[in-house]
Amino acid sequence: MDRRKSIKSIILGSVAGGLAVHGCKPEGAAIEEETVSTDEKYFGRTPEELELIEKLNAEQFFNEHELETIDVLSNLILPPNENGGPTEAGVPEFIEFMAKDIPELQTTLRGGLMWLDHKSNTDFGTEFKLTEEAKQKQILDPIAFYDAEVPMDEQALEIQFFSLMRNLTLTGYYTSKMGIEDLGYKGNMPNVWDGVPQDVLDQHGVAYEEEWLAKCVDQSKRGVIAEWDENGNLLT
Repeated sequence: MDRRKSIKSIILGSVAGGLAVHGCKPEGAAIEEETVSTDEKYFGRTPEELELIEKLNAEQFFNEHELETIDVLSNLILPPNENGGPTEAGVPEFIEFMAKDIPELQTTLRGGLMWLDHKSNTDFGTEFKLTEEAKQKQILDPIAFYDAEVPMDEQALEIQFFSLMRNLTLTGYYTSKMGIEDLGYKGNMPNVWDGVPQDVLDQHGVAYEEEWLAKCVDQSKRGVIAEWDENGNLLT
């Protein structure tokens, strides 16, 4: 399995698990109604969220050179496939937005980009984005792995930078339309359940009652809505 497929399998598990968590209100609590956006790009956003998005989009944090470097770096972190990659998925724009939305990230991101250029100029005489890929990887390899036993804020600053860039790149890509399609994630879909396997039933010395098999495991009836009598007995 190549690196890109490994990342996909990890992300898909995270997405599936994350979507299983949902919020709820205590019984009897009043539910506040609020208008949300039906715009396809910002669907479901509240007016306050739309106002913040508009404000952040009007600002610019990274300059053109920094964005180009982010573009190159994100494609090294997650190599494109036949459908495209971080560039086509808008990852540099996503990182630009996150840097404005979470100002605490700005020093690490900008400082790391400066470090990349300084290291590349010192070792190879060129800016990082213009250096050949093999040499770019020589720069990145020593900072691509952090010590899990050491708190991240105690790691070298360049290691903190790369870890942050990796997280932002994967988040930006796999929450984009392209990334979700790349995962093949379909959301919550009805499945087909044929009951507990026979060997497991035999192992525990149990068996299904024919009446329940017909009602619960007959896939020809999977579209039928269950009905119960007043005593809680399943009718159909």
